[in-house]
Amino acid sequence: MSVEKIRKSVSEAYAKAISAATPSCCGVSRSRCNTDTAGTSSVAELIKYDKAEIQSQPAAAASSFGCGNPLAFSGVREGDTVLDLGSGAGFDLLLASDKVGPKGKVIGVDMTDEMIARARKNIKAAGVDNVEVRKGLIEDLPVESSSVDWVISNCVINLSPEKSKVFKEIHRVLKPGGQMSISDIVAEQLPDEIRNNNGLYNSCVAGAISEEEYLAGLAEEGLYNIQVLERLVFEPSQIKAAFDDKETGLSQFFHELPKAERQVAIDRLISQAAGKVWSAKITAQKS
Repeated sequence: MSVEKIRKSVSEAYAKAISAATPSCCGVSRSRCNTDTAGTSSVAELIKYDKAEIQSQPAAAASSFGCGNPLAFSGVREGDTVLDLGSGAGFDLLLASDKVGPKGKVIGVDMTDEMIARARKNIKAAGVDNVEVRKGLIEDLPVESSSVDWVISNCVINLSPEKSKVFKEIHRVLKPGGQMSISDIVAEQLPDEIRNNNGLYNSCVAGAISEEEYLAGLAEEGLYNIQVLERLVFEPSQIKAAFDDKETGLSQFFHELPKAERQVAIDRLISQAAGKVWSAKITAQKS
C-alpha cells in the first residue's frame, strides 16, 4: 500500500477501536490484557503501569493502545517540556502532566480526530492546564525545533510507514541534551504473509522493524547513548490476542473460511510469529 493508504487504514482502525466497548492495547483487546474484575487496571500487568497510576487518572483515559510505560524511570523532572508522539486518549499525557508540574508543559500529537477529541475530554476531566493536544503527523511534527526536553511514545512508531522521518523529527524537536523514552513493538524474520497483511499492520505487528534497524535508524539521525532498557517477548497467547482481535486482527480477513479452518489459518500465523515479536523500551539522547 501507499504511505497515504497506510495512514488512512491505521487512522480508521484506531478511530473505530477507541469507540469500542473494549478498547485495545496495540491490537490486543482489553479482556486479553490482564484486566482486573473492575476493569480499572486494563493493561497494567502487561505493560507495567502501576495500579495507582491508572486509578489516579480519568477512567476513560486508561483505555490504552500501548505496549509499555515510556515514562517509567524516564527522569522527567518538574518544569520539563514533554512531547508524546501518537498521544491517543491521553493517558501518558496526564501521567507526564503530574511529573512536570505547573511550571512544565506536555504536548500530544495525533493524526486521528477521534483520538484528539477523547484526549481533550480526558484532559478537561483531569482538570490540568499544562497539557495540549495538536493534530499532526509524527513524521512532520507541528512542534518547534529544539523545544522539548523529552520525547515519549507508546506503541506508535511501528505504525508509521516512514520511520526514518520520525527518527529525524525526534532529533529535530529535542533540545540539546534532550532525551527520548519510547516503548514500541519490534519484530524480526516475519514471513511475507504476515508482513503484507493489512490487519496485522494495524495490530502493531506487520509494520514493526527489527530492534537492530530501530537502533540504527536513531543513530543515523544523530541520537546517541541509545539503549534498550526492557524487553517483553510476546507469548503465543499475547500474539494470538493481537492476531485475532475483532477490530484490527485477522478474523475479518478469514471470514470466508469455515470457523474451524479460520482458526487453523490464524494458529499457523501465530506459530510463525512466536518468539519474533516483542515490546522494547528504548532510550536515547541528543548531543
